[in-house]
Amino acid sequence: MIIVADTNIIVSSLIKPFSDTGKILRLILENKVKLALDLRILIEYEEVLKRQEFKFNLNKIQSIINFFRKNGLHINAMPLENSLPDEDDNPFLEVAISAKADYLITGNTRHFPSKLCKNIKIATPAEFLKEFTI
Repeated sequence: MIIVADTNIIVSSLIKPFSDTGKILRLILENKVKLALDLRILIEYEEVLKRQEFKFNLNKIQSIINFFRKNGLHINAMPLENSLPDEDDNPFLEVAISAKADYLITGNTRHFPSKLCKNIKIATPAEFLKEFTI
């Protein structure tokens, strides 16, 4: 199964490791799902996770980023025909569509109007976990 994880999912997983987002990160790190990404997403993950406000352990962050770099499904994404309401979300949907991902998981589903998402399932962490089966 191929997924794309919005940055808020990765951040939340580190803030609350036993939450639904924490379960999703564990699925990625255990190679039970494949994380699709591109360089733009990888850079955003790293920049956001290293923000002082979060006070995350930098070694842990680097380990996670290195795992994504080594084990992620790297996609050369095609641009969207129509931009999302928040253009910063475009890379996530572009990668999801180009990778033919099963899910784009986000805490902000309203940022991804279904009319622009083609056949990609946009799901909250809880919705994804409810439907996920190994």
